[in-house]
Amino acid sequence: MNYREESLKKHAEWRGKIEVTCRVEVDSREKLSLAYTPGVAEPCLAIHEDVEKSFELTRRWNTVPVITDGTAVLGLGDIGPEAGMPVMEGKCALFKAFGGVDAFPLCIRSKDTDEIVRTVELLAGSFGGINLEDIAAPRCFEIERRLKEDLDIPVFHDDQHGTAIVTAAALLNALKLVGKRAEDIRVVINGAGAAGTAIAKFLLKMGIGTLILCDRSGILSGDDETLSPAKLEIARLTNPARQKGLLADAMRGADVFIGVSGPNCVTGEMVRSMNEGAIVFACANPTPEISYEEALKAGAAVVGTGSSEHPNQINNVLVFPGLFRGALDVRAKEITFDMMLAASKAIAGCVNDLSADKILPFAYDLSAHRAVAAAVAAAWKK
Repeated sequence: MNYREESLKKHAEWRGKIEVTCRVEVDSREKLSLAYTPGVAEPCLAIHEDVEKSFELTRRWNTVPVITDGTAVLGLGDIGPEAGMPVMEGKCALFKAFGGVDAFPLCIRSKDTDEIVRTVELLAGSFGGINLEDIAAPRCFEIERRLKEDLDIPVFHDDQHGTAIVTAAALLNALKLVGKRAEDIRVVINGAGAAGTAIAKFLLKMGIGTLILCDRSGILSGDDETLSPAKLEIARLTNPARQKGLLADAMRGADVFIGVSGPNCVTGEMVRSMNEGAIVFACANPTPEISYEEALKAGAAVVGTGSSEHPNQINNVLVFPGLFRGALDVRAKEITFDMMLAASKAIAGCVNDLSADKILPFAYDLSAHRAVAAAVAAAWKK
């Protein structure tokens, strides 16, 4: 099947992937009076007296917006908010299908950080949590930071933290297969945008041995004052030996390669230069850093990609439905590192038949989403 052509046909047929349905009947005077005026005045007054009752008397408790400015949509880049709508609608469909969460796409016509933050703040009273999506770095870092400071509901940038959580889950199981310990390995991440930075920070908190981050120019080093503030911050947390050079230099002698960058930037020779039992996660979409077949041919022990066309799809759809389900169920005020780590471990623990071709559960495995929800809820309660 040509997925692109068929998807375009289906989108024209569907005319949207989500819709609003009624949870109440309004087919009589009595029912209408209870759901709407005059009866509805009573819950309005109750919420006026105690705004927390909005979580009990409305659907706020189960509602999340999927917010984008359209500047980093999939691998398509800055295509605008309207063009990002099909992705945001798809995200909303996954929220409902896998987590039972009501989600709505909100595509904002602005690239101004202050405007985006203020827009979300003004709308936050309608929602139980905030999901940020496909916002370009470094603006996404500032938007998330400010919203976390200002709001008393969970704020989660899925491109950063959802990607980090599922990547860590895949790595936990891959390390079991190759018999290596997290604290002993050397990890190279290519791509210093939102996803790469978040993965690096998450793995460091997990206690990964040594981590080197690369961008288009090569290895990032904390003594390079020409780097942007965001890159300099993460560079100072990584590459303790202050190694210089290109991606090929970084990969020589590495145990793990994680790609969240661009197509065809890794060669078979670069994979062969890695340590025995090499783990390669080439997750760029739609074309990975190195093809699944070529990475295996070059000697990688475990290979994952961002595509459903191959085994080991590393996709954050395994994360956000269950994560928000669990957070909403316990009325969490934020998403903590412990909650994210619990999600990673829950995902990894759902694979009973671990093999080089199966390091993650399938994205449509409802038991995996339920396990994430339960783990996240339990982590918040601790």
